[in-house]
Amino acid sequence: MKKAILVILLCTLVLGVASVPVDAAGKTVVFADLSWDSIQFHNRVMAFLLEKGWGYSPEYIFSETLPGYLGLERGDIDIIMEVWTEGQKEWWDKATASGKVVDLGKVFPNAKSGWYIPSFVMKGDPARGIEPFAPDLRTAEDLKKYWQLFKNPENPKKGRFYNAPTGWSAHTINRDKIKAYGLEEYLEPFDPGSATSLATAIKSLYEKGQPVIAYYWEPTPLLGQLDMVMVEEPPHDPDIWAKNHGCASPAYTVAKAVNSEWLKDNQEIRTLVEHYYMTLEQTNEALAWMQEHDNAAEKAAVWFLKENMDQWKGWVKDPEKIELIGSALR
Repeated sequence: MKKAILVILLCTLVLGVASVPVDAAGKTVVFADLSWDSIQFHNRVMAFLLEKGWGYSPEYIFSETLPGYLGLERGDIDIIMEVWTEGQKEWWDKATASGKVVDLGKVFPNAKSGWYIPSFVMKGDPARGIEPFAPDLRTAEDLKKYWQLFKNPENPKKGRFYNAPTGWSAHTINRDKIKAYGLEEYLEPFDPGSATSLATAIKSLYEKGQPVIAYYWEPTPLLGQLDMVMVEEPPHDPDIWAKNHGCASPAYTVAKAVNSEWLKDNQEIRTLVEHYYMTLEQTNEALAWMQEHDNAAEKAAVWFLKENMDQWKGWVKDPEKIELIGSALR
């Protein structure tokens, strides 16, 4: 009887060990949980794949942006899923040139920011009984014709443009744009006070079916919840931008970055990180889902992976890993 029990225990132990991928058993992977929601979502998606497919134990270090980047360079952090490279260009160029940080490609297409209006302004919304307000409104120049759609209740002689909060670089840039486009007599910038207030104002007017024009950026939960379109501006030109910001804002390159020493010891996951890629629309949608579910990044990651099985299988490639991850999602 004792021998039978021993055999059962040994079999259980062997099976338990066999269920953990041997190439990464006991290894940890440290992510930088920087101070915005999209990176925390992407961290959780990547962490789930590494944990369930390769047996890694994920850890998260919260920090502000530059300290997190420096931690990656030192080796305190293994992976940063979103490095906004133009935002810290001097550090990025130095860290990658030195070989301490490895660029494994974009996490999503270049991130945009600009002036947004609800799509129903141009197309209407039959489901809500909204007729198009301005079918041919497309460009910043068109706002001279349609400024009254955005009439400022406190100054009816001008339209209200919901600006970025004071203190943001975009706050000043948008004021410069209004001047450069000759819109000073048509639009008046309004400071919402905070990013939360800006989002609340846009959503409130949108839900009422009222036109609104505002500065915003992607990826964000708001643009996953609302059908907004960007007003066209003259193409970005570095010389014009330096002169008066009279063109479209530059789009940011957002890279997946890995500490080089850590990568040397964990080459088995390089292909996964390199292939990991989402559209801006997918990221917006996931962030909206996350916000509507208590901002739980782990839940949002599982939801995304269940909804996009073919996509993540294309990242993983290895049939054995795909089966392990799929089993964890079932």
